[in-house]
Amino acid sequence: MSSFDDRERAEEAKYALDQETHFKVLARRNKLLGLWAADLMGLIDGDAEAYAKTVVLSDLEEAGEEDVFRKVRGDFDAAGIDRTDARIREQMAQLMPVAREQIMKDIKE
Repeated sequence: MSSFDDRERAEEAKYALDQETHFKVLARRNKLLGLWAADLMGLIDGDAEAYAKTVVLSDLEEAGEEDVFRKVRGDFDAAGIDRTDARIREQMAQLMPVAREQIMKDIKE
């Protein structure tokens, strides 16, 4: 029975680690998306970083990534930035493997 309990605890620990890693990857993707959007809106240095932080925080509004999309879409509309919904979603998708690679590199270091 002890080995079963040990295996169960190990699986629970792995699941928790996987969830934590996924959260970090999403947060990094959102930061990268925010920096991309900031660049298009002409924000630089500290302003770009501050904007990227607002994009990361927007993901805490609801489950899924629609809150992040709405944030960037709304900010583009307000700033007069001409990007389609499809282009924003494409950028989100393209940044996901970049974010995963960065997080995995951070974990290994």
